[in-house]
Amino acid sequence: MSKTIIVSNRLPISLQHKNGKFEFKPSAGGLATGLGSIYKEGENIWIGWPGNDVEDEGQRKEVVDELIKLKMAPVFLTKKDVELYYEGFSNETIWPAFHYFTQHINYEDEYWDAYWNVNKKFCDAILAKASDDDTIWVHDYQLLLLPMMLREKLPNATIAFFQHIPFPSYEIMRMLPWRKQMLEGMVGADLIGFHTYDDMRHFLSAVGRILGLSNESGFIQADNRLINVDAFPMGIDYEKFEKAALSPKTQNFVKKFKQTLGDQKLLITIDRLDYSKGIPNRIKVFEKLLDENPQYRGKVSMIMVVVPSRDQVQSYQTLKEEIDTLVGHINSKFSTLNWVPIHYFYRSFPFNELSAFYSMSDIALVTPLRDGMNLVCKEFVASKTDKKGVLILSEMAGASKELVDAILVNPNDQEGVTSAIVEALSMDEEEQEMRISSMQASLKKYDIFQWVKVFMDRLQFVKEKQADLESKALDKKIIAQMKKAFNVAKKPLLLLDYDGTLVGFKGKPQDAFPDEELKVLVAKLAQRCQTVIISGRDKETLGAWFEGQKIDMIAEHGVWLKRKDQKEDWILYAEVDDSWKEDIRKVMEYYVLRTPGALIEEKHHSLVWHFRKVESGLGDLRMRELFSHLKYMARGHNLQVLEGNKVLEIKRPDINKGRAATAMMKGEDYDFIMALGDDWTDEDTFKAMPKNAYTIRVGYTYTQANYNIKNPQAVRELLKSLLE
Repeated sequence: MSKTIIVSNRLPISLQHKNGKFEFKPSAGGLATGLGSIYKEGENIWIGWPGNDVEDEGQRKEVVDELIKLKMAPVFLTKKDVELYYEGFSNETIWPAFHYFTQHINYEDEYWDAYWNVNKKFCDAILAKASDDDTIWVHDYQLLLLPMMLREKLPNATIAFFQHIPFPSYEIMRMLPWRKQMLEGMVGADLIGFHTYDDMRHFLSAVGRILGLSNESGFIQADNRLINVDAFPMGIDYEKFEKAALSPKTQNFVKKFKQTLGDQKLLITIDRLDYSKGIPNRIKVFEKLLDENPQYRGKVSMIMVVVPSRDQVQSYQTLKEEIDTLVGHINSKFSTLNWVPIHYFYRSFPFNELSAFYSMSDIALVTPLRDGMNLVCKEFVASKTDKKGVLILSEMAGASKELVDAILVNPNDQEGVTSAIVEALSMDEEEQEMRISSMQASLKKYDIFQWVKVFMDRLQFVKEKQADLESKALDKKIIAQMKKAFNVAKKPLLLLDYDGTLVGFKGKPQDAFPDEELKVLVAKLAQRCQTVIISGRDKETLGAWFEGQKIDMIAEHGVWLKRKDQKEDWILYAEVDDSWKEDIRKVMEYYVLRTPGALIEEKHHSLVWHFRKVESGLGDLRMRELFSHLKYMARGHNLQVLEGNKVLEIKRPDINKGRAATAMMKGEDYDFIMALGDDWTDEDTFKAMPKNAYTIRVGYTYTQANYNIKNPQAVRELLKSLLE
C-alpha cells in the first residue's frame, strides 16, 4: 500500500543524551503540528536528522528503535557533515544568497561536495523506506538536490518540494557556481511550492534562463514530465495561539509581567539571531522615536527577544555584539529609576510566556530585511483575543502579501518605521479592532492545516494532469504494434516534421542541419516506404539539406512541393498573394530593433520572427507584444499568426501542413500512415489524418495526436526500430 514520507533536514524532535540514554522531546513548531495529520497516519513516516551526532552503532540502533515508535526514521550525520553541509553550504552559501546578503556568501567547493553527499545520504535513507508508488514531500533549502536524486531512482513516485525561505531573483541565483545543479535538483519534483508569488516568479525566471525550461501558467515542461510551480502561503495553528492567550496560565504571566512593568505601552519583537532580521535597524528606529518624541519616554517600552542561533559563527558573534552595544547605549541614554526603554532577552521562552508577551503587547514590530514568510506576526495577531493591538510589518516578509491590514513598512526606511510606530501608538481602538478582526479572519481560514490540505490537493491535481498526458505516451506495447503494422504494410507513408522532431532546436536556424546519422536514417526509411519531410522551412534550405534523397518534401507549411520522382524543380503547391509582406515586415523590424538577439526569417509566403537568442523573459515579453500587434494587423489581410518554439510566424490561414498532407494523400490507398510533429503547425497535419493513422507529438503537451514522444532523440530511436 502506498504511503506518504515527509522529509526535512531536522526531525520534529530534539534528541538529548541523559544518564546513558536517549530522550526525545517532540517539537511544538507549526510545521510539525500541521504535518502531524499526515505522518502519524497508517504506514506514513517522517525522515530527517535527529539533531545530534550519534557515532556508536549500538546507540544508533537504540535511536532507530525509539524513533520508529514516533513514526520517524533518522538520517545520521557526522560532525563533519554538520559543519560542512549544514553550517557550511546551507547556512553560509544558500542562506545569504537567498536572503540577498551577497556579501556573506561563502563559495567553498568543499561545502558543495558535502552538500551533495548529505543530500545523497538522505536519498539512500528514503530509498530504504520508499517504493515507486509513494508520495515524498521534501522540505526546504538544505535538500534542494534531493527531488531529482529520488526521481532518478523512483521515476513514478509522487515527489513534492516546498521552500520555506525566499527564492532570489535570477541576478542573485546566477552568482552561484552550482546554480544549474541546484535548479536541476528542484525540478525533480512534480510540485514545487513557495510562500509567495514573487518567489515563484523568481524561480521560474531562473529555470528559464539557466536550464532553458519555459513555462506556461506555472507549468514547466521538463523532459517527459509536467511540473507545477505555485505559491502556498503557510499559516499557523490559529486555535493553539488563540486558546493559549485565553488560558489561565498565560493570563497569570500577563498579570505578573504587567505588575513588573507598570503602566506602559509595549512593543514586542521576537527574532532568531540573524542578519536577515534587521534587529540593529529596529533598535536604531526605537532610539530615533525616543529622540524625536520625548513624550514617549517613560511611557513606551520594547520587549526584545532574540533567540540564540549559530553564535559560534564570527558574523553572528559580531551581530550579537552590535545588538548588545546598541541596547546598552539606549538603556544608558534614556533609562530612569523606574523605567527601562528596552527589555532585552537573549534566550528562548516557554510557550505560555511567549503567549503572554503577545497578549499584553500593544504593538508588534516585525521588520525583517528579508523573510520567507515570518510567522511571528501571525502568532501575534492570533493572540489578540481582545482585538486590541497594532501590527507593524515589513514589506520584505512573505506575510505582508496576506496581512494587508497591518501597517506595512520598508525596514530600510528609518523615518517611515518611526512614523509607523507613532501612528500605531495613536491609533484609536475602533480602527485597531477593524484591522485585527480582518487579519484574524484570514488567518483562521488559511491556517496550517488548510495549508497542508491545499498543497496535497494540488499535488494530486498535478499527478492527475500528468497521468492525462502520460496516457498518450508511447510505450513498448504500442511501438511493437506500430512495428508489426509497418512491416506487413504494402504501401506505408511517413509524414515527418523537421525542426523539433528530427533535430533539436539551435540558436541559429541554419545550424540545425541534418547530421550524418539522420541522413542515413532517412535514406533507409525511403527505401522501405514513402517518406515525406513536411516542414515550415524554406524550399532552398530543405532542398540543399536533402539533395539526392529519394523523399518527397513539402516546404513552408504547404506552399511548395518537390516529388522524389520528378525531374523538375519545386512546384508551387498553393498560389498566394504576398502584397501584405511589406507592412508586416516593417512591424517585425521595429521589434527586432527593440530586441537584441531577435531576427526575421523571410520565406516565400510567410515571415518568421525568431527570438531563441533573446534574453529569457524579454523574448517572451516582446513576443507577446508582437503577437498582439500582428493579430490586429492580420485581420485586415486575412492572415494567421502562429506561435511556435521561440518563433512567431505569420502566413495565410488556408496554407497549412494539414491541407498539403491531404492533397498528397488524395487518391492513394495507404495501409500504414505515421505523422510526427512538435508544435501547433503540426496539429493541422494530425487533424487531417485518417482515424487509423499513428499521429505522434514530440514533447508532453496537449495535442490532437494519438501519442506523445519525449524528444527528437526518441523519435530517431522509434524510426530506427521500424527498420529492425
